[in-house]
Amino acid sequence: MAVKKERRDFLGLALGGFTTLGGIAVLGAAKRTWDPLPSVKSAGFTTIDVSGAQPNVLNVEKWRGKPIFILKKTADMKKDDRDIIVGKDRFLICIGLCTHLGCIPSYYPKQLKFICACHGGQFDTAGRVLKSPPPIPLYIPPFKVEGTKVVLGEAGETFKKMEAAGLTV
Repeated sequence: MAVKKERRDFLGLALGGFTTLGGIAVLGAAKRTWDPLPSVKSAGFTTIDVSGAQPNVLNVEKWRGKPIFILKKTADMKKDDRDIIVGKDRFLICIGLCTHLGCIPSYYPKQLKFICACHGGQFDTAGRVLKSPPPIPLYIPPFKVEGTKVVLGEAGETFKKMEAAGLTV
């Protein structure tokens, strides 16, 4: 009888070991399905070098599938709390979608304003509403300034201060 008991113990331990390994494999596979894909992770941050930006010329970049407006301000443009300082220069960096219905406004450099063709909404060079129907200013995306580069998708100190003051919306 002692031989059968030892064999039964071995079979129980082997079955328990295989069950444990199977459970670990299932949990590992489940975790991989919960993790974002590498392509999604890389889409989270976009680094933009603004050192070559020309004053009063709109540059458009793409971040998370949305247009990002980057406008280097001239010295005679009105200073605003929503200005983003990179080095000695002031910039408007915002999501280029009208806050009314999501159309893409056009920039008119001679008039120093953005005009949305859908319903005539207008924004100034700080992204603030000049003419309705947009209910709120253009959104400022989370950003972090690193030298002459702006990293979109990462909330740096300047963005956190602007957000606390209610300037990002």
